[in-house]
Amino acid sequence: MLVPHLCLSPAALEVGRPEAMRGLCSREPGPGLLAYIDEQPVGWCGVGPRSEFHRLTHSRTIQQVDDRPVWSIVCFVVKAGYRGRGIAGDLLDAAVEFAREGGAPSVEGYPIDSSGGKVSSSFAYPGTTERFERAGFSKIAPTSSKSGGVVRWIVSRDL
Repeated sequence: MLVPHLCLSPAALEVGRPEAMRGLCSREPGPGLLAYIDEQPVGWCGVGPRSEFHRLTHSRTIQQVDDRPVWSIVCFVVKAGYRGRGIAGDLLDAAVEFAREGGAPSVEGYPIDSSGGKVSSSFAYPGTTERFERAGFSKIAPTSSKSGGVVRWIVSRDL
């Protein structure tokens, strides 16, 4: 599986969104990573400097931990039919390396704590604390944000 830095997201396919994505993609770094299998895009991970995510920097439910210029991993999308193959984990690993190459001192995520239970893919877009912990992240603090009624956490990994 090839996971390059590429500017495209599922949101880019919505009516009226291509122009917004072109604007995001004109900046460096781009807004995320795509996963491919046999030249077919099968997954997406939104990652970049926290300061580039307007909704995150102004969030009242996901607080900023400190003033360091951290990078944030904000979402995952894996195409139906390709789930359960480890693609989200591969994207997470690639996002960490992407942040490291971009000079980030650390990288954060804002996953749900599923307590090991099954989670609907509709609510798992921020990832799970279990997946992040397997990738070397530590839980920092719970947030007041929820996805599917489940608490989201701030997790961090120093680079």
